[in-house]
Amino acid sequence: MTSIIRSPNVSEPRLILRGVHLWLTDSMKTSIRQKAERLFRHEPRIIRIRISVACDRQRSSRKFTANGRIEMRGPDLSAAVTTENAYRSVSLLIDKLDRMLRKRTTAIISRRSGDIREQTTKRAPRARPAAVDD
Repeated sequence: MTSIIRSPNVSEPRLILRGVHLWLTDSMKTSIRQKAERLFRHEPRIIRIRISVACDRQRSSRKFTANGRIEMRGPDLSAAVTTENAYRSVSLLIDKLDRMLRKRTTAIISRRSGDIREQTTKRAPRARPAAVDD
């Protein structure tokens, strides 16, 4: 089952939820929406977030895998987490995506601030060998 949340100003969806081999309940959808809002607050230029929760039924104990993909300008960010609880998987996934977003943002800011450029352009002048008098 796929659930699509549309942005009020944009006609395309901003958050896409999907359940694989399980039915996403209303409480789970609400929980995922609330947690995903944190990602939108940290990076407003996110185009779309896709979250899928899958249940692995082949083993004796159930395992839930939450996959997430953040679509934005530049390379997309994707992550996956597997635990024995669906809510815990989603929570850990959002935390992981949040860390990835913060890391990407700080890398962009450090590149823009010119830290690397200042280090390369402000080199100490090379010492010239002294002239030898014969």
